[in-house]
Amino acid sequence: MPEFRTGVPIETADPVVEVTVTPTSPLAAGRHQFQLVVVDDSGNASTPSVVEVIVRDTQKPTAVLDAPREVESGNSFQLSGRRSSDIPPGRIVSYRWTLLT
Repeated sequence: MPEFRTGVPIETADPVVEVTVTPTSPLAAGRHQFQLVVVDDSGNASTPSVVEVIVRDTQKPTAVLDAPREVESGNSFQLSGRRSSDIPPGRIVSYRWTLLT
């Protein structure tokens, strides 16, 4: 399977090619443009055809809330979301803290 790299053409004899995405070779969320130029048996190249593909990140991040089990009345304490994570290349950009009861 060919490995797509920005600006590097891949030439095949097959009219179909797979864009393979793996954990070690991700395609980042966002807009990506792919171009196709076909060449006939006389060596004539077509005008490029361009398509835009939007890769959406639909995987929810994982929230992990750490806190002390007990604190003495009148003492401050910390809540931590440091162990929260998102599937790469995603990243946590904000934390929403709410006192429920």
